[in-house]
Amino acid sequence: MTVLDLPPSAGANGLGAFGQDPWWLILIKAVLIFVVLVVLTLFNIWFERRVVARMQHRIGPNVHGPFGLLQSLADGVKLALKEDIIPKAADKVVFILAPVIATIPAFVAFSVIPFGPEVTVPFTHRQTPLQLTDMPMAVLFVLAVGSIGIYGIVLGGWSSGSTYSLLGALRSSAQMISYEIAMGLALVAVFLYAGSLSTSQIVAAQDTWWFGLILLPSFVIYLIAMVGETNRAPFDLPEAEGELVGGFHTEYSSLKFALFFLAEYINMATVSALATTLFLGGWHVPFWIDKVWAGANSGYWPFLWFMGKVLFFIFIFIWLRGTLPRMRYDQFMAFGWKYLIPFSLVWIVLVAAIRTASLDGGIDRKYLLVGLGIFVVLFLGIFFFGEQQAGSDERAEREPTPEGYAGGFPVPAMPAGGAVRGAAATLTFGQGRTVTATAAEPETTDDDGPRQAEEDPA
Repeated sequence: MTVLDLPPSAGANGLGAFGQDPWWLILIKAVLIFVVLVVLTLFNIWFERRVVARMQHRIGPNVHGPFGLLQSLADGVKLALKEDIIPKAADKVVFILAPVIATIPAFVAFSVIPFGPEVTVPFTHRQTPLQLTDMPMAVLFVLAVGSIGIYGIVLGGWSSGSTYSLLGALRSSAQMISYEIAMGLALVAVFLYAGSLSTSQIVAAQDTWWFGLILLPSFVIYLIAMVGETNRAPFDLPEAEGELVGGFHTEYSSLKFALFFLAEYINMATVSALATTLFLGGWHVPFWIDKVWAGANSGYWPFLWFMGKVLFFIFIFIWLRGTLPRMRYDQFMAFGWKYLIPFSLVWIVLVAAIRTASLDGGIDRKYLLVGLGIFVVLFLGIFFFGEQQAGSDERAEREPTPEGYAGGFPVPAMPAGGAVRGAAATLTFGQGRTVTATAAEPETTDDDGPRQAEEDPA
């Protein structure tokens, strides 16, 4: 079986394994997901501070707890004990609800993420998937729930009664909506190869080959879009401290600010878990170790493989923050609309053609791949070099710069005889008065026009 002959998979047991758990087991799963996400957030904060510190030749947190692991917990307690301030101009109800609206969807999105295969519940004989639930449109459910979190950001900035917060909220909403389009388009190729939108079935379809290898352009597009979607550096334009103080959460403090902070880090984990599920085989052991170790993909071991892949994406987030400078906002939006989205559309058409040819067997795959490579090279050339050529032609055809403008900017006109040296020329007015302007005594004006503070007796 070759890469392009991967058949659609219905998963190990399909969707019939879900919806059979008793209420107490569902409650335990939900509580465990909540605990895992909160602990993972505390670890990610510590991990980010330590990694960035090493990149900058610093030590990072190392006092509270072993290796400083309790530093995030101490910061959370300190933040909770700070004074909770609500601005007078704020809409109090919306101001309080906005952080909740931003945080809850981040937790709900993990309800359809598979952490592992079917396992045996400890101290019982019951078999259950290591996943809260699944549905035929699980990936669309994650995208839809993630879009709800944008409302919390917009309402938080609007309800603050602050111009800076409103600007940050508008930036954030425009940025997240724009990059959600590219993110969604990048996932279409995965759906075409998996034959399903169920997260558990997509993981089962990657038993042999990971989609991150087969659909590398989709994987790269998703990686770029997920960084823009989470407002992380170098795409953290809504929170540009030099421009907007702190973005949409400028007026927030105490626990309400902590909820926004928690939502951001859980969203990082959500997009990382989704990337792991859709592109890196989900909970399957990496590097085909299961060919040597038969039990690598059974029991609770797959949970460790899944979390390791998620931490790999978290490290990419931290790595980008520690190395790349912030982009300009117009460059960032133009990159999403002019490059990512058109390239995603073209890539979907190509994947659909390859998939159809692979299933029907009507086209020689060798010629198809050669034509695909030529088309991609031409497409990239048009996008990246065509715009530069258009810009140079536009500059060549530009009209001559009018007098009084240098490089397109208005500047004072130079005197006809060049720069004036020495004393200024004597000014003569209609009433017969003469005035000599000197550098030592500034000119003043009266109703008759410019004059000097002291007039010449002559």
